[in-house]
Amino acid sequence: MAGSRFLSSLLVYLILVSVVCMQICKGDPKIHLPKHVALFIFGDSIFDAGNNNYINTTSTFQSNFWPYGQTFFNSPTGRFSDGRLISDFIAKYANLPLIRPYLHPTNKFYLHGVNFASAGAGALVDTQQGFVIDLKTQLSYFNKVVKVFEEVGHEAGAKALLSRAVYLINIGSNDYLAPFLTNSTLFHSHSAQQYVEFVIGNLTTVIKGIHKNGGRKFAFLGVGPLGCFPLLKAVILQGKDECLQEITELATLHNKDLYKTLLHLEKELEGFVYTYIDSFTIVTELLNNPAKYGLKEGKVACCGSGPFRGYFSCGGRNGEEYKLCNNPSQHLFFDAAHFTDNANQLYAELLWNGNSQSIRPYNLKTLFHV
Repeated sequence: MAGSRFLSSLLVYLILVSVVCMQICKGDPKIHLPKHVALFIFGDSIFDAGNNNYINTTSTFQSNFWPYGQTFFNSPTGRFSDGRLISDFIAKYANLPLIRPYLHPTNKFYLHGVNFASAGAGALVDTQQGFVIDLKTQLSYFNKVVKVFEEVGHEAGAKALLSRAVYLINIGSNDYLAPFLTNSTLFHSHSAQQYVEFVIGNLTTVIKGIHKNGGRKFAFLGVGPLGCFPLLKAVILQGKDECLQEITELATLHNKDLYKTLLHLEKELEGFVYTYIDSFTIVTELLNNPAKYGLKEGKVACCGSGPFRGYFSCGGRNGEEYKLCNNPSQHLFFDAAHFTDNANQLYAELLWNGNSQSIRPYNLKTLFHV
């Protein structure tokens, strides 16, 4: 892996040098990095554009098989959707290309940004350990990208690019899902508040790490109403059409503590600017009022099996049978815990143009331009 990343760094250098050869030939030993707003993406399956295709993991944390990707890409890409992700649409609205996963073997051009997200990842190293790229490791990958910028461009230019960039982060859901779906000694040996503080503490460390390397503009998705997702309704509630209260309380605690932390960091960190997205409120609205947003089904997933198609069998994981709807665009959920291309676009439009208490103090369109 280290050798491949070295080669990637070398190729980035060669590409950039070729683009600005005239400048180099004039005697400037470094190149000038372009003045645009890059997008760096951290998190879990909501944002994973295919990093987990390149690690040793299980099919639970991969979606590189049909019917994932059927609507937009016409083939699986590693995205947990029938098409694009929220982060893909945000990149589009920001006039950026699709941001490639860091581990993709052809990702040798980082200037538009990088996607470090890994399906199943949490803020805690213990969450799905050994099967995912945890948030701390994602930060280490970002630090390597920073070094590439510093090597191929002026230090001041690299700093300017990193300070203009937006850092989009979605993390925490798996830290709260895992204790209900697998055994978690850490969770069961602490109070809910203590456990949430561990999660927020790890996230805070990563935020400070990004800030130390020049990051200034951050966007955070809060944890959504996980207890109302098809997965929890099928596996834990055994088909009951209600929400799992215990995980709802954890999500509420997380979001409350996250927002308090952001207010504190705004005062502590130089130049720190943030957008907080109240995913709990936004997704609850989509769940309860799908027709208002042009959807026909907010509770039953398009792809899967069991009650609400909430068993994680989409694509025939481990040889399991599954059902697939005729029109994913009519559904909020594509599989047991992830949205369709259409729903991701609806969500992204709210984040980009939203003007409400659910997205504060800036929508993402504003954040890209502050």
